[in-house]
Amino acid sequence: MDYLAFDLGASGGKLFRGVYNGSLLALSEVHRFYNTAVALGSGIYWDFLRIWQNLTIGLQKANREGVSRSFGVDSFSNDFSFIDKSGELLAPMRCYRDKRTARCAEAIYQKMTRRELYGESGNQIAPFNTLMQLAAMREERKDAVIDAAHRLLFLPDLIAYYITGETLAERTVSSVSQMYRFDTEDWSDTILDTFHLPRRLFGTLIDPGTISGKASRDFRGHLGIGGFNFVSVCEHDTASAFLALPNDGDRAIISSGTWSLVGCEVKNPIINDYGFRHNIANEGSFPGHHRLLLNVMGSWLLQELRADLQADGQDYNFVQLEALARESSEFAFLIDVDDVRFFSPGDVRRKIRETCFARNHALPETAGQFARCICESLALKYRWALDKLETLTGRKFPEISIIGGGSKDALICGMTADACSRLVVAGPWEASSLGNILAQLLAFGEIKNIAEGRELIDRSFSQCCYYPEQSERWEQIYMKFTEHFGLE
Repeated sequence: MDYLAFDLGASGGKLFRGVYNGSLLALSEVHRFYNTAVALGSGIYWDFLRIWQNLTIGLQKANREGVSRSFGVDSFSNDFSFIDKSGELLAPMRCYRDKRTARCAEAIYQKMTRRELYGESGNQIAPFNTLMQLAAMREERKDAVIDAAHRLLFLPDLIAYYITGETLAERTVSSVSQMYRFDTEDWSDTILDTFHLPRRLFGTLIDPGTISGKASRDFRGHLGIGGFNFVSVCEHDTASAFLALPNDGDRAIISSGTWSLVGCEVKNPIINDYGFRHNIANEGSFPGHHRLLLNVMGSWLLQELRADLQADGQDYNFVQLEALARESSEFAFLIDVDDVRFFSPGDVRRKIRETCFARNHALPETAGQFARCICESLALKYRWALDKLETLTGRKFPEISIIGGGSKDALICGMTADACSRLVVAGPWEASSLGNILAQLLAFGEIKNIAEGRELIDRSFSQCCYYPEQSERWEQIYMKFTEHFGLE
């Protein structure tokens, strides 16, 4: 049986076909396109119309290959737009890296403190949260759209609406908005009331794995394609990626892409002072599961390095940057990858030099030196995040699974094994798309539960193992790294 998965990331979108024969799952690419945020005036926006255009191109390609049973969408979280009662899009979609939240942060936290927001939502305190974006609109008197809107729809729910006509709010993407309570499994009236956000804006919450509609007649007619069911999968791409782990054992997980999400699965949320101090996020998952996460900046820094080098006429792909990094000196330069100045795009080499721990009192100059600095610093920050998760949960994780696009990066995977002094199992690469398809299989009863789905992933896709080889050396560097950057 065929299933389609649309996986939208901050740097690209992909449409995959999954074919399940009752024993194995095969994944094939139907369409891929580049995605990037667009600066306009003082704002940063997503080109939603271009995203939509590529989605429809992909569906037309897939239809030519044969009819599929269902379709699901996952994407990055927190970004949204509004529709009126007739379904008209009321505003362009801002990017979570837009600076309006930083401009308004202190005014927002005067209405509700960081600690109060963490206690109410369990979400990390971060400038990109949906609540921060909406509160910034109120602070800057840009609230006419909020007041006129019929519904706020998160990016994957907005796509679902224009396919099916249903205005729903899938639970995993809603759970990271900073407006959701885990104990009531509903929107937080306290937060909505504090920030004057009418509850009517928010759709009915539904669990992932729900068959939530069908492609409408108008949509199918416009594209000239056949019908299919729409499944609300784990619409937050990290939740989808976690679903596609290659086995059901106890381990830490790094979902590695533009962001690296260092986390683990737990039965219930853990919302306490330690979690607040270290900004450990509680996030929704498939029913019966829950995720704890620390956000680490991820391959965004390598993407930014590539762009910075290209502006100087040096055009390297990621494989070439990795090769240059391997040739550069070990531990010559280190940064805290989560320094706030790295959050916004542009001029990353200057930012690295400004924040660099230069152990030989020089500064990085070559592409390889910058790339190695980023890779080693990522691995060390993964170790820091792992320590915090183990303290919060009281568990010791025997191994680490790295899933997503970063699992292809042998250099960072090997460095992570050394920095964390434990086995790293890397793969599958397309974890979000595979988790998307597993949710569809669960929706139709093709597999019984998540454990069976993970066994299917393990049978169908290979992984690569990395064993620690220089743990003692990395331990010495880690102590200096945490001391220099003041990391608890």
